[in-house]
Amino acid sequence: MRLLFLALAVWGAIHPMAYFLQWFGENGYDLAGMIEAWHANAASSGLVWDLTIAAVALTVWIIFEVVRRKHWVGLVAIPATFCIGVSCGLPLYLFLRMGYRG
Repeated sequence: MRLLFLALAVWGAIHPMAYFLQWFGENGYDLAGMIEAWHANAASSGLVWDLTIAAVALTVWIIFEVVRRKHWVGLVAIPATFCIGVSCGLPLYLFLRMGYRG
Protein backbone atom coordinates (compact mmCIF):
# COMPACT_ATOMS: atom_id res chain seq x y z
CA MET A 1 0.00 0.00 0.00
CA ARG A 2 2.86 2.35 0.85
CA LEU A 3 4.38 2.05 -2.62
CA LEU A 4 0.97 2.72 -4.16
CA PHE A 5 0.83 6.04 -2.26
CA LEU A 6 4.33 6.88 -3.49
CA ALA A 7 3.31 6.11 -7.08
CA LEU A 8 0.20 8.28 -6.69
CA ALA A 9 2.33 11.14 -5.30
CA VAL A 10 4.67 10.93 -8.30
CA TRP A 11 1.73 10.78 -10.70
CA GLY A 12 0.09 13.66 -8.83
CA ALA A 13 3.23 15.73 -9.36
CA ILE A 14 3.94 14.86 -13.01
CA HIS A 15 0.52 14.69 -14.65
CA PRO A 16 -0.88 18.08 -13.52
CA MET A 17 2.52 19.73 -14.02
CA ALA A 18 2.44 18.75 -17.69
CA TYR A 19 -0.65 20.94 -18.10
CA PHE A 20 0.90 23.83 -16.18
CA LEU A 21 4.06 23.66 -18.29
CA GLN A 22 1.97 23.62 -21.46
CA TRP A 23 0.10 26.71 -20.24
CA PHE A 24 3.36 28.48 -19.37
CA GLY A 25 4.74 27.57 -22.79
CA GLU A 26 1.74 29.18 -24.49
CA ASN A 27 1.34 32.19 -22.17
CA GLY A 28 4.73 32.80 -20.56
CA TYR A 29 5.43 32.62 -16.84
CA ASP A 30 2.56 34.90 -15.89
CA LEU A 31 1.24 33.71 -12.53
CA ALA A 32 -1.41 36.45 -12.41
CA GLY A 33 -2.62 35.29 -15.83
CA MET A 34 -2.73 31.70 -14.65
CA ILE A 35 -4.79 32.61 -11.59
CA GLU A 36 -7.11 34.61 -13.83
CA ALA A 37 -7.46 31.56 -16.09
CA TRP A 38 -8.36 29.42 -13.09
CA HIS A 39 -11.38 31.69 -12.60
CA ALA A 40 -12.48 31.76 -16.25
CA ASN A 41 -15.95 30.50 -15.32
CA ALA A 42 -18.03 29.32 -12.37
CA ALA A 43 -17.08 25.66 -12.87
CA SER A 44 -13.34 26.29 -12.77
CA SER A 45 -13.70 28.72 -9.83
CA GLY A 46 -15.62 26.05 -7.94
CA LEU A 47 -12.85 23.54 -8.60
CA VAL A 48 -10.18 26.02 -7.47
CA TRP A 49 -12.03 26.65 -4.21
CA ASP A 50 -12.65 22.92 -3.72
CA LEU A 51 -8.93 22.20 -4.04
CA THR A 52 -7.97 25.20 -1.89
CA ILE A 53 -10.24 24.07 0.96
CA ALA A 54 -8.94 20.50 0.62
CA ALA A 55 -5.35 21.80 0.77
CA VAL A 56 -6.08 23.80 3.92
CA ALA A 57 -7.82 20.82 5.55
CA LEU A 58 -4.89 18.56 4.65
CA THR A 59 -2.44 21.09 6.09
CA VAL A 60 -4.35 21.29 9.38
CA TRP A 61 -4.41 17.48 9.58
CA ILE A 62 -0.69 17.20 8.79
CA ILE A 63 0.25 19.76 11.44
CA PHE A 64 -1.97 18.07 14.05
CA GLU A 65 -0.53 14.64 13.28
CA VAL A 66 3.09 15.82 13.08
CA VAL A 67 2.88 17.52 16.47
CA ARG A 68 1.09 14.54 18.04
CA ARG A 69 3.35 11.85 16.56
CA LYS A 70 6.60 13.87 16.47
CA HIS A 71 7.14 12.68 12.90
CA TRP A 72 8.56 15.91 11.50
CA VAL A 73 9.32 14.62 7.99
CA GLY A 74 5.57 14.72 7.33
CA LEU A 75 5.85 18.50 7.09
CA VAL A 76 7.40 17.99 3.63
CA ALA A 77 3.90 17.30 2.34
CA ILE A 78 2.75 20.88 3.09
CA PRO A 79 4.95 22.65 0.52
CA ALA A 80 4.28 19.76 -1.89
CA THR A 81 0.57 20.45 -1.49
CA PHE A 82 0.79 24.20 -2.12
CA CYS A 83 3.63 24.22 -4.68
CA ILE A 84 2.59 21.15 -6.66
CA GLY A 85 -0.97 20.26 -5.65
CA VAL A 86 -3.23 18.22 -3.43
CA SER A 87 -2.85 15.36 -5.90
CA CYS A 88 0.81 15.14 -4.83
CA GLY A 89 0.67 16.33 -1.21
CA LEU A 90 -2.01 13.95 0.07
CA PRO A 91 -0.52 10.69 -1.24
CA LEU A 92 2.96 11.91 -0.27
CA TYR A 93 1.82 12.47 3.30
CA LEU A 94 0.12 9.06 3.41
CA PHE A 95 3.33 7.47 2.08
CA LEU A 96 5.41 9.20 4.75
CA ARG A 97 2.88 8.47 7.50
CA MET A 98 2.75 4.74 6.71
CA GLY A 99 6.54 4.50 6.99
CA TYR A 100 6.61 5.96 10.50
CA ARG A 101 6.73 3.44 13.34
CA GLY A 102 6.33 5.79 16.32
